Amino acid sequence: MKKGIIIYQSKYGATQKYAGWLREMTGFDYIRAKDALPDKVKKYDVIVLCGGIYASSIAGLSFLKKNIGRLGNKKIAVFCVGASPYDEKTFQEFKRHNLKKGLENIPLFYGRGAWDMRKMTLPDRTMCKMLQKSIAKRDPSTYEPWMVGLMSAVGQTGDWTDKKYLAPLMEYLRDL
Repeated sequence: MKKGIIIYQSKYGATQKYAGWLREMTGFDYIRAKDALPDKVKKYDVIVLCGGIYASSIAGLSFLKKNIGRLGNKKIAVFCVGASPYDEKTFQEFKRHNLKKGLENIPLFYGRGAWDMRKMTLPDRTMCKMLQKSIAKRDPSTYEPWMVGLMSAVGQTGDWTDKKYLAPLMEYLRDL
């Protein structure tokens, strides 16, 4: 396997757990997104960004958006972590929304994370509660898959992190 680095941004720990597992599986270095500098990162052949999903965006993706031109022809992949169950249609829409302006050809992988409102910041908890109230007004038969996941999380906690979600990314990395 080529020399690589994992850049991660984790708010509540699930993404950091995946980054740690990926580090163990690949032997890649890893660093928090806030500490990543383009001049240090460009010495690696492979760059994997791991970021949690918050408000339909991937945490840490701004590093790639700002620096994609400076990273040359590196092999880059993105692994995002969210609390919702995987849904192909939703995932493809999410990919189109996030990977644009020079990032379109970067492969995107998904791992299911965790949910615990007690650990959330007040703004995140408030936003989730408002969103749940808004969705509750709809007919449940019209829910999109992420809405089903959000509504089933009311009053619940869950940790769905699992190394199995890294298998497609590992296959991609082995083929480089």
